[in-house]
Amino acid sequence: MRVLVTGHQGYIGSVLVPLLLDAGHDVAGLDAGLFTGCTFDAAGLRAVPEAEKDVRDVEALDLAGFDAVVHLANLSNDPLGNLDPALTYQINHEATVRLAERARAAGVGRFVFASSCSLYGAAGAGAVDERAAMNPVTPYGRAKALAEADLMMLASDEFSPVFMRNATVYGASPRLRFDLVVNNLTAWAVATGEVRMLSDGSPWRPLVHVHDVSSAVVAALEAPREAVHNQAFNVGRDAENYRVREVAELVGQAVPDCRVTFAPGASADTRTYRVAFSKIRDRMPDWAPEWTVPDGIAEVRDALKGRGLTPDMFEGPEYSRIAHLQSLLDDGRLGADLRFAQALAV
Repeated sequence: MRVLVTGHQGYIGSVLVPLLLDAGHDVAGLDAGLFTGCTFDAAGLRAVPEAEKDVRDVEALDLAGFDAVVHLANLSNDPLGNLDPALTYQINHEATVRLAERARAAGVGRFVFASSCSLYGAAGAGAVDERAAMNPVTPYGRAKALAEADLMMLASDEFSPVFMRNATVYGASPRLRFDLVVNNLTAWAVATGEVRMLSDGSPWRPLVHVHDVSSAVVAALEAPREAVHNQAFNVGRDAENYRVREVAELVGQAVPDCRVTFAPGASADTRTYRVAFSKIRDRMPDWAPEWTVPDGIAEVRDALKGRGLTPDMFEGPEYSRIAHLQSLLDDGRLGADLRFAQALAV
């Protein structure tokens, strides 16, 4: 299968591309290049033919000859989505729909969209499945919900969208991020010997390893059309729903001499959701997640050994997406529309 991966240079994309290649697929990438400098492990990167292009500018000609598109490129989490809500809707919603329209026009058969469990938002303590009402509380979550609704309208006998509602991702990647809860808490523990919770840690989060997210994409591409056509799938496993404070305690157990503290009077996050994952098991029986949160904590802990990372480094532009974009904006390398300045785009 000839597959185009948008956002192939990112946290998930740099893990997904090797899996697709190893599965025998012909892979190309398309990426705006915003995060090319955010490399943690260059040895883990696999080169593929690529186009440096903003997803907002893709035309049908760019998609000609591909059997499938995996769409990862977007502003990638709730804090980043809050940077400029209008841009979040423009990129994560409008550009996603535009890309799918052009993919359909180019004869692409399958469109795998990286959605998010964030669209469940304030869902309470009960585990929600794909039939649950969406209740997003951030621009990021709302943009994902809007994109899914519009993509569903594009489905046809020739064009098959699939919606992968990923749990909150963790784990090592060639382009590792520390603005994700498991990775962030682990980095703080390794760097400082302390995990200091600024919230009360009570919200629920479903969690999933970046490798398992990537293997689920491969499964969605290879599944029979009737199993996945125009369907949404929560990506993760039932046992991997945790309260944030439970994650902090697991980090404390995994990092020697680490102390976990909770700020007095800390408030709860309004985003809380537990998620059920039976549908993906039923429709894609060949896919099975391999990682657990304790395994992922240990993996990130070990990846950090000997690197001497400080909080300023892992909270800074190299490993935090919002800090990286803010740095590019402050330096004038990006315009307010998150496009590179014309002189630097050559």
